[in-house]
Order: sequence, then structure tokens, then C-alpha cells
Amino acid sequence: MHRDVFLENTPKRIISLVPSQTEFLYELGLEEKVVGITKFCIYPDAWFKNKTRIGGTKSVDIEKVKSLNPDFIIGNKEENTEADILELEKIAPVWMSDIFTLEDSFSMMKSIGEILGLKEKAEQIVCEIETKFNNYKSYPGNKSVIYLIWNEPLMAAAKNTFIDELLAKFGLKNYYQNENRYPLCVPEKDNYPDYIFLSSEPFPFKEEHKINIQKLYPKSKLIFVDGEVFSWYGSRLKFAVDYFEELKTRL
Repeated sequence: MHRDVFLENTPKRIISLVPSQTEFLYELGLEEKVVGITKFCIYPDAWFKNKTRIGGTKSVDIEKVKSLNPDFIIGNKEENTEADILELEKIAPVWMSDIFTLEDSFSMMKSIGEILGLKEKAEQIVCEIETKFNNYKSYPGNKSVIYLIWNEPLMAAAKNTFIDELLAKFGLKNYYQNENRYPLCVPEKDNYPDYIFLSSEPFPFKEEHKINIQKLYPKSKLIFVDGEVFSWYGSRLKFAVDYFEELKTRL
């Protein structure tokens, strides 16, 4: 958004507008300082049950945020709306992330750690994740995949998404590598991907969807995958490599 964010002191009353970043704040040990989260911030469970919820990622309850008297708000360009951010800026400084790559996610975590006076802890978390990815051996074979995020209409993750980055790290070629962001899927006869991943979020694909999609892609292998692993760009990334190894056994 081309803004500078100025803070006079280390924040003490924080609101997080993004689930993956909320979980990272928990990993930093900010139980007492995080005063508001969204209804989609399901981790950790204790926060989801006990913290004040301020609406959804794209439908923030501005008045509820105001009532919490925050001194720092953390958002994300893709997950939050510009209209909400402009209103929230009138209440407290709003720091925004914009994540496309693993390096972007590492930069986000280090920056938040530094802002909140927890630079060393944040760097430890990033180091743990980096080490796991550096030691990971990609899935071999140059196989292709469609990663579905939505049903009716069928939509996939293409280039310029964090999901695309994780697919590449896993070792698969994105079938929609020449498309941008989240294109509609149009099956091409005799040009099927090796795999189709049915994500658990944002649309929760089930067995009945798999049956219908298999008819559209009769030569592809359809596999259910954990959407949090492929799209959450905070501290949940420390589980990604172990999940990748398990997923290899199902391909």
C-alpha cells in the first residue's frame, strides 16, 4: 500500500487479521498482548475459544476493533480488503505483509519479531523452518499437478501465489504455471495433469466432489491435501516438510 508505519513504542495491544500470522504470534509467546483475532484464526485452540473475535479476514468489525483499543494491527494484502485497512489505520498503525515466496514468509516473521521486541525468538523459528526445507529432497519425476482451491466453479492456484511456491518446493510442476493467481479450470482433452490436489481450504473438498472431478480428469490421480500446509505462511511451515514426506507415499 506504499505506506510507512511508525511506532513510538513496542506494541502491547495487538490485533491479528490473518490466521497464519496469528499462529505465529502465539509461537512468539504473545498470549497477553494479542487482544483480537478473526473468526478464522483457529490456532491455537485456546486463543480461538477465548480471544475476542473481530469478524472475518474480509469483513472486519471496525467498531469491535475500536473497542479493544489496539496499538498495533497486523494484516495481509491478499487476505484483507483495502477498505477495511484504510478504516483500521484511523484506529492504530497497521502493518501489512505480502507473501509469494518462502523468503517473503521468512521476512515477514523476522520483521514482526523485530517490531515486537522478539527478534531472537522469531529468527529461531525461521531457522528451524529453513533447515527443514534445506534438507528436503524434492519429489522426483517432473510430474504435473492442478491444485484446486474452489468448486463450482473449479478454480486452481497458479503462478504468483504462495501455493505455487510450495508446490515447486514439494517437487511438482504447476499445470497452470502460465496462468496468473487463481484461474478457472477448463479440462483439456488428452492434456491431463498427473495429479489433482483437492485442498481442505478455502473450499473443503469431499469424496462426492472427487467423484465428479474424476469424470472431468479421467487420466489424473486425485488426492486430498491439507490446505493449511500449502497456504499458511507463518510458523505452521515447520510442519510442511514432514507432511511432504507423508504425501510422497500417496502419489
